[in-house]
Amino acid sequence: MAPPRILLCGDVLGGLNQLFKRVASVNKSAGPFDALLCVGQFFPDSPERLGEFTDYIEGRSEIPIATYFIGDYGVGAPKVLLAASRESGNQGFKMDGLKICDNLYWLKGSGKFTLHGLLVAYLSGRHSSVGQQFGTYSQDDVDALRAIAEEPGIVDIFLTYPFMTDVPPGISESSGSDSTVAELVSEIKPRYHIAGTKGVFYAREPYSNIDAVHVTRFFGLAPVGNKDKQKFIHAISPTPASMMSAADISMKSASTTLSPYAVQKLVDGKEASKRTNDSVTDSQYWRYDVSTKRQKHGAGDGDKLCFKFLSSGSCPRGEKCHFQHDMAAREQYMRGVCFDFLNKGKCERGPDCNFKHSLQDEGEGNPHRRRGSDNASTNRSKECWFCISSPNVESHLIISIGENFYCALAKGPLVKDHVLVIPVEHLPNTITLPQKCEIELVRFQSSLKKYYKNQGKEVVFFEWVSKRSSHANLQAIPVPSSKAAALQNIFNFAAEKLGFKFAAMKFNNNSDGRNYLRTQFDGNLSFFYVELPDGTTLAHVVEETERFPAQFGREVLAGLLDMAKRADWRNCTYSKEEETKMAGDFKSQFQEFDPNE
Repeated sequence: MAPPRILLCGDVLGGLNQLFKRVASVNKSAGPFDALLCVGQFFPDSPERLGEFTDYIEGRSEIPIATYFIGDYGVGAPKVLLAASRESGNQGFKMDGLKICDNLYWLKGSGKFTLHGLLVAYLSGRHSSVGQQFGTYSQDDVDALRAIAEEPGIVDIFLTYPFMTDVPPGISESSGSDSTVAELVSEIKPRYHIAGTKGVFYAREPYSNIDAVHVTRFFGLAPVGNKDKQKFIHAISPTPASMMSAADISMKSASTTLSPYAVQKLVDGKEASKRTNDSVTDSQYWRYDVSTKRQKHGAGDGDKLCFKFLSSGSCPRGEKCHFQHDMAAREQYMRGVCFDFLNKGKCERGPDCNFKHSLQDEGEGNPHRRRGSDNASTNRSKECWFCISSPNVESHLIISIGENFYCALAKGPLVKDHVLVIPVEHLPNTITLPQKCEIELVRFQSSLKKYYKNQGKEVVFFEWVSKRSSHANLQAIPVPSSKAAALQNIFNFAAEKLGFKFAAMKFNNNSDGRNYLRTQFDGNLSFFYVELPDGTTLAHVVEETERFPAQFGREVLAGLLDMAKRADWRNCTYSKEEETKMAGDFKSQFQEFDPNE
């Protein structure tokens, strides 16, 4: 099979007429091409071009080739991209691009997908610490790409907004460069790195990679229609790395240079002596500066901490590593403590952060520790949203209490009658509980099934068991009976977008399904499972380096139900008075099915 033919383009700046005129010309003379990848700024840089741009977005002008873009900012970007984000077809996990219109796809944030056999990774936008919605990437996006760097397989193409570390003569090194991108490129080691923003075309000589046999080629592309007539479109036709032999992958030309990321720049721009392999890759191994003082008090200075050791528990460089292998810091990380909190003593993401902003006691997450058995457990119960003894518990949402479990309406429900089944004990999951607890849980599930069935609905149960889980909750979300048949397909589709496959089994009752889950669950890893109305159980063991969204189950169902705005629970909050009424209404209707009545 012939290698795919890909066009690359620099900053479009809204000039779609000129871009697609050039694409048509190149396609006629050297095509056909399979796709167009655009880097830099895609949207107009002035209102004057907005009309031309809008003609394509609204379908009055035709986009002739499948076009993917990063650099999600410029005039008109918030309106267009926000509307696209709300489209039902763009819900779930769309790492292969959110559809803007026919043949136009926005590569949002960061991700990795396969395009005509080529493995494409991307980081969209510039770095920002202020949390802008469009035009910037977040630390979560960077973390996802770091995880990608750990995955097997060679990335064929890496798209970024900023340029690389070394630049052509006469171009300011600081303008448009990004140290985070430099670190990611040195870790991901793509075969092609593509960027814009410098206003020039720059085809760097291929360079060798540290700890990899293949070379990387960098192309910097100029803006569309630039006055200096710099090249803004370039064609490549690479054979996917997955289809190449080891000999072909390792082939180097006579012009191959050392990696620019292995060279330390002096103030005057001249190259210093080359660093050793150990020191060259230091940037891959450290990330957060956590001294012993900071671990205890959340403040102070200290040595850099080895990121490899922190995230995986081991470091391939061993004693040769220049950074700290601190087991206490790793234990705090494993308990879900926020990296920024460990590093700075504070977290700038505030309530949007999914991690803990306090140092965690020994034994949290241990299912054999009884609530109230020691001071640490008592303190956790006081802080926990789900412990009935906690002052933070939303007791007005509780709808039924048993011996080992209680039911409560969800805070910020996806749909009406969205219920959580929660252990009374402060335990991290519902899978490893004793048999007497399991019997009561299944009884609650059966009662909820009957309740929803009485309303013409089916119910989906799912649980996200993170290694950082504190207090377990099994979610129960009703769906119209007419949509129940599509459930397994949509969960499998979302899993495929994230790069994994569910283990699936069908059972006649909940008890058999949950016994199966016990066999699949490894307490050393995170775990996600779904119990579908037809008796099918879907399970997935989440590996250490895998990026798995904590709200995966809710987001998938939001897509199925065409409720994009409600995928985030924070968009669905009610006043306490409204919540109290909702809970009262539920209890009165549930009373005849409640196993505790």
